[in-house]
Amino acid sequence: MKPLTALLLLFPALVHAAGLEFKELIVNQAAAVDATIVTTDFPFTNTTDKPVTITKSDPGCTCLKVEVSGGKLSYQPGESGVVRTTFDVGNSTGDVEKGVAIWLDDDPKTKPSVFLKVNFHIPVLVAMEPKTLSWTIGGEAEPKTIHIKIAEGSTINILDVKAKDTFKTELKTIDKGHEYELLVTPKSTAGPDLGVIRIETDSRVAKQKTQQAFAVVRKPAVNAQTAKP
Repeated sequence: MKPLTALLLLFPALVHAAGLEFKELIVNQAAAVDATIVTTDFPFTNTTDKPVTITKSDPGCTCLKVEVSGGKLSYQPGESGVVRTTFDVGNSTGDVEKGVAIWLDDDPKTKPSVFLKVNFHIPVLVAMEPKTLSWTIGGEAEPKTIHIKIAEGSTINILDVKAKDTFKTELKTIDKGHEYELLVTPKSTAGPDLGVIRIETDSRVAKQKTQQAFAVVRKPAVNAQTAKP
């Protein structure tokens, strides 16, 4: 898969949407591991016999910006344009879905004519499973494990582990630079508790240097079938 600009088309044919014909409504896009922004284009054409105007766009997220052909919003029959989205990656990793609603001409306020969607994939260099460990109040304060694996082709060392003092941590090296196990044990389960575990690495990608996991002591989950009305 090509970084950043590689688009995997889900629909081979053009998609018609309320007067504008989009080449695709959904795009899968891969991002480079150190990408800070990712741009996606949605080309379209007015295939009707009357002008079509884009009156509003809503990305639903401050991390996503939308621009229509440099500000041109009205299209005569046969004219083409592009809806361009720019995603501020931030600290996002893994699979991330973002969407844009587009209103045309006389669309009701609550019913846009077009929905565009981008499925981003941002490589995960340090994968943790699970990211949240939990214990039940009054239960056994037994150790639980977070499995940590480094992405294939990368070598990343864990430099330090910091946690709330009510949780004990022990890092085990399975394969230095490639695989680790982090054992976490609450010092007490007498009452509720929540701790953030920060894992410091020597990753060359700044935003993935520090990883976070969570440890929580909480009430037992209520079974909806057995709960009293």
